[in-house]
Amino acid sequence: MPGLTIGDDLPNLQVETNHGKMKLHDYVGDSYTILFSHPGDFTPVCTTELAMMAAYASKFGERGVKLVGLSCDDVQSHNEWIKDIEAYNKGQKVTYPIIADPKRELIKQLNMVDPDETDSSGHKLPSRALHIVGPDKKIKLSFLYPASTGRNMDEVLRVVESLQKAAKYKVATPANWKPGEPVVIAPSVSNEEAKEMFPQGFDTANLPSGKSYLRFTNV
Repeated sequence: MPGLTIGDDLPNLQVETNHGKMKLHDYVGDSYTILFSHPGDFTPVCTTELAMMAAYASKFGERGVKLVGLSCDDVQSHNEWIKDIEAYNKGQKVTYPIIADPKRELIKQLNMVDPDETDSSGHKLPSRALHIVGPDKKIKLSFLYPASTGRNMDEVLRVVESLQKAAKYKVATPANWKPGEPVVIAPSVSNEEAKEMFPQGFDTANLPSGKSYLRFTNV
């Protein structure tokens, strides 16, 4: 797919939000940041998603992660929509900024265009795209959902923790991994290096090949 994807630099776009104008790199700073788009204001699935992001904001904040949304409506519309989001969410405040993109220019540069969905005027709409941006301003992970499918915030939180562990230690997270469970040591780490890096020890799976590449540890 053309456009922004894993490993790319986040464009340092000047954007207008309900919190004022900002440059994306200035907002990211030295933090991980989740940039997520929505097909439009005052739409049902989007309302539930932004409400859930607001409910999870403190969990992301504990991990040093910032949030920023994007929807192809103007700032005035965003401010009115936020009232509905907070009412649906039983008063939980939307504290993160929401980018306005009424001309549909930003979604093209950020690879957030839905190939099938259009508005009543025939204009392209954003997909349910989500980019996790690292402190180095590079895309670390991307999700792309159709407009009909809402995102699972537990999964977003899970992959954030996976990315942060992989960046801090030479590890990866196995299938169905959940925070607190063992991780696997990267193949580039020798057993001797692993003993120094993981003094708590590690377990090596006994495989028919006799190769000791599947090593589990806790970090």
